Amino acid sequence: MRVVVCLKQVIDPLTPASTLALDQNEKKIRAGVSAPPVINGFDEQGLEAALRLREAIKDLEIVCVAAGESFNNEVMKRSLAVGADQLILVQDPSLDTWDPYLIAQALAAAIRQVGGADLVLCGRQGSDWDNALTPYILADLLAMPLLTLAKSVKVTDGKRVEIERVLADGSMMMNAQLPALVTVTSELGALRMPSVSARLQAARKQPKQIALAELGVEAATLHAPEVVALAIPLTGRSCTFIEAADGPAAGARLAETLLQAGVIRLGGER
Repeated sequence: MRVVVCLKQVIDPLTPASTLALDQNEKKIRAGVSAPPVINGFDEQGLEAALRLREAIKDLEIVCVAAGESFNNEVMKRSLAVGADQLILVQDPSLDTWDPYLIAQALAAAIRQVGGADLVLCGRQGSDWDNALTPYILADLLAMPLLTLAKSVKVTDGKRVEIERVLADGSMMMNAQLPALVTVTSELGALRMPSVSARLQAARKQPKQIALAELGVEAATLHAPEVVALAIPLTGRSCTFIEAADGPAAGARLAETLLQAGVIRLGGER
């Protein structure tokens, strides 16, 4: 059985805002050299789900796949240190994008090249743009049923995948015929820590790097949308003291102030 885990390299969410810069020319957020990237935390939980499946299923192969402009190999090799069998990195300048469709196209092509997958695991969303769309598009491209927001993942008889899906007020059980794609949420738990010996072994391994053209995907035909503006939201505070002779007069003046500020409208409509 082959399980493919989709990974994404992102800026560390714990990076102090003071070390981030807005590149107005490239319309991108840049992190300083003192803030190395990390594997998207939600994707790490997808990898943890795969490792738990292997504890219950013999001969289960775990293949990690990532798509992007470039990668920090040492960061991405953490997946090998915790137990992944292969790490495939699809690289192309056109993949330096927020557009989930382009990323899904590259991931789908890479999954087909390795011989397909019985189960694809993804994090629920990326911690950078929070689009949460790539798994949906990928499932469509691979013609797989999609189960989302799993806090636990099991395979029964090698034919069906069963998940416990997180709801706002509880959970529900769902299952689907394999092959299928499952998104994993944070309730599943954090990725395990690799041992020292596993880290040393992973350091000697090299990921398989693939150019987008090798997958038969022409970057020029992907038609990435253009980001025309990227800005930091402006925030501010103001405080106005309402002075009046009595309560009713203060209430009337408060209402007038809120109307002028556009907070409320006549008739009580916001």
